Amino acid sequence: MGSERSKSPMTDLADGIPAHYERHARAWDADRRAGTWSDKPWIERFVSLLSPGSDVLDLGCGGGDPVAAHVVASGMRVTGIDASPALIGLCRERLPAQEWVSADMRRLALGRRFAGILAWDSYFHLRPDDQRSMFGVFRAHANPGAILMFNTGPAFGEAIGDYRGDPLYHASLDASEYEELLAAHDFAVVEHAVGDPRSGERVVWIARCNP
Repeated sequence: MGSERSKSPMTDLADGIPAHYERHARAWDADRRAGTWSDKPWIERFVSLLSPGSDVLDLGCGGGDPVAAHVVASGMRVTGIDASPALIGLCRERLPAQEWVSADMRRLALGRRFAGILAWDSYFHLRPDDQRSMFGVFRAHANPGAILMFNTGPAFGEAIGDYRGDPLYHASLDASEYEELLAAHDFAVVEHAVGDPRSGERVVWIARCNP
């Protein structure tokens, strides 16, 4: 064996998330925009905690519709981050007055802070260690009093889903660890819902950055 350790299949799938969404960008975007928008109540809840005109950082913004479009329609300014250039291209077509950046959220360092940070249906594609390190990214981009909303799995573990026959990686920490990480990075939990039936059984966290 060489000096480098072989990657596990789980690691390979986790590292392949940006390429997965780039491959399926148009199909995923069309599916996201079709049918009932089940998670809309949580996006509305997030917006309700912000002041009009707030700057929002959308991590894993996808094609910008419906989530970012609703945030903008609610009077906010959005900076969207996604690792898929194709999805960022759709955002620029739909909402050209907003800022869109193709980048890896794990290494984000914009040098500015936001009143709202959203990591919706994106954060749970990161490996457990990457999820832990993301709290430093959240804190570095949060104004005092900023609202953070993200969604996770219900318990520690990794799982492989499927999108159009292509494996799709997910992971989660335990709820107690999310609570510890939030507290360690100066966030206080505002709301936590497990298996919300209104939104496809999502597990949701809302926290506020301490002043």
